[in-house]
Parts: sequence; structure tokens; C-alpha cells
Amino acid sequence: MKVLPQDLVPGCLLIKDVMGKTVYPIIPKNTVIEPIHIKVLNDFQVPYVEVASRLVSGDSYDAKEVDPNEVENEETMVKDRSQSSHAFFDYYVHAVKETKLMFENWEKHPQLDIKNIRQLISSLVAKGEESIKSILELHHYNEKQNYYYHHMVAIAVISAFIANKLKYEKSERMQIALAAFLSDAGMVKEGSHVYKKDDVLSEAEYERIQNHPILSYRMIEHEPYLSKNIKLAVLQHHERLDGSGYPLGIHNDKLHPYAKIIAVSDMFHAMTSERNYRKKQSPFKVIEEMMKDQLGKLDMKVVEALVQSIVYFSNGTKVRLTNNDIGEIVFIDDKHPTRPMVKKESSEEIIHLLHNQNLYIEEILNS
Repeated sequence: MKVLPQDLVPGCLLIKDVMGKTVYPIIPKNTVIEPIHIKVLNDFQVPYVEVASRLVSGDSYDAKEVDPNEVENEETMVKDRSQSSHAFFDYYVHAVKETKLMFENWEKHPQLDIKNIRQLISSLVAKGEESIKSILELHHYNEKQNYYYHHMVAIAVISAFIANKLKYEKSERMQIALAAFLSDAGMVKEGSHVYKKDDVLSEAEYERIQNHPILSYRMIEHEPYLSKNIKLAVLQHHERLDGSGYPLGIHNDKLHPYAKIIAVSDMFHAMTSERNYRKKQSPFKVIEEMMKDQLGKLDMKVVEALVQSIVYFSNGTKVRLTNNDIGEIVFIDDKHPTRPMVKKESSEEIIHLLHNQNLYIEEILNS
């Protein structure tokens, strides 16, 4: 929906780049609006912007739509997002909103409505499996103050997506998504002062957090409609192949395959998401770090399934880099697929990402 900048509210999601008389967007799409953005838009006299019809909190956003024909400088807008991506966002923010309500209810009555949870995430998971673009945009939607609700929903989607790439049947993919969603449910028993803390955890708090897989497992241990596979995956999702994980420190041969998938999804979303104490990172940077730093800890077959899905670009793909340069991929090194050569749009300069280790691909711009 197209609205005036003065009608924006914090939590709106931009679904188009806002361009001015510059090479780079004034504000790129997938930005969650904060007061500073509204000020910038007004300062630049941007006539209108396009935002989603729901806030990232899941609440409806009701504002008067403007008629582009009555507004000058339509060059401030770019090509529409695809319908499927927009539909996914609507499903996603609804799921996050409902998850928050569930979580708050669990604080008083720690009883799970498994049927309701299954219904909540089934359509979202199906939408997420349709497009890697949806997976790559998940970290943009995160709200720092509601991180855990976003995280529960996002890792369910990512886990099902990876399971699909690993050729799991639909029924198993749903089990994996359900296990991923429930894996952090035990956080509720730690209290919001811990899981909502806006600073780095103390050593004592971190030790408490490491107990949450057990707390999550106990919440579902006697649920008759959940399989043993789901329960094991919830308990083991922070374990590592080399025994360095928690809460039990078990090794590869004792780890359930579902848990290995959730472990990758959990880390990928956590590292790409903005937190109160850390900025979000490029998905491509995170993939590189996972492949290098998590060797022997994460199942590399699972990581590779995610890599092959994310690094799907080819020569000619238009990308935005982490320094906001926009360019076109002109060469891909098979040994370093996340570090291609990029020709800048603003000049003929070729940037070789392999030789610029501080630069990463931030976003794929081709539809």
C-alpha cells in the first residue's frame, strides 16, 4: 500500500526501495520503519512510500492510501515485490503475533495446544518452501524486542525449507518444523527478564539459558500427539557433532537427524537477526562463518543444503553489497561461491569479493 511518510508508524515494513537523486536507496526495501526513517523521508521530501499492510508485530496497519497519479516524482519507487513474497510476509507476521500471545499465555498456564500450533505454522511453512527469497528476507522482519517469537517462527520455516532440499517427505518436514518451533518454548520458564534482556547475558544467565532444551522437552514430554522424533529433536537442537553442545554434550552418533537440521536453522537465523546487543549480519557472511567455524560441529550436509539454496545466483544477477554498492555479478568462483566478482552499477569498476574480505553480498535484487 502506498502511503504518505507522515502517515507511517514504527513497525511498518518497506516493500520497495525509496530512491532519490542518488545511486543508492535513501532507505532500502525490507527496512522496518523507526522514527529516524520517518524524519529522513520528510527531510528528503519523499512524496510517498510503499509498505506492507501489516506491521512486523502482526497488527494491521490502517492508513489512507495515496493515488500515485496525484503525487509527483514517481521515480522514488521501484518494481513491485512479487505477490508470493508479500503473501508470505502476511502469513509470517500473523504467526509471530499468535506466537507472542501463546508465549504470554504459557507464562500463566504452560499447556500447549499442539493442534493450534500445527495449524498456525503449516500454511507458513508451505509458503516458505516456495521461494528461497522468503528465507533470505526473514532476518529483515525481526523486531529486537520480540526476537524470540520471531525466532521460533523463522526457524520452523527455515528447517522445513532445508528438509525439503534434503528430500524429506512432506509429513516429516512438518514434524521438523513443529520441533523447531517448540525447541525454544522452555524459555518461558526462565522469565522474560532473561530471554528479553537487552544486553549480553552474564555467565550465570548463559548457564541458565543452556537449560532451555530440557525445559522445552519437559513441556512436550507427555504430549500424545507428538512423535518421539520431535521430542528428541527439541531436546538435542543445541547439541553438536563433537560433543561441545548442550545440555547433555552428546556426540554425532547419538544425535537425531531432525536435531541436526534445527541446529543449522537456529544458528543461521540467530546470526542474521538484529538483537539488542548485536547488528544483523548478511546471510552470505553468516554462511561463510558457519562453513569455516562450525566444521566438525554442525552437519555439513545440512549446511551445504542451505548453501546450495542461498547461493543460487549466476552471472548477470543484480546484488546489493554491505557497503550499499549495487552491481552485477560477472564471474563466480566455484571454490568460493559466496565471493564472486561484481561490476558496480555506478561505474565500470570490478570488485572481487575474494580480495575484499570486509565486503559481503547483502541482498539479491533480481526478482
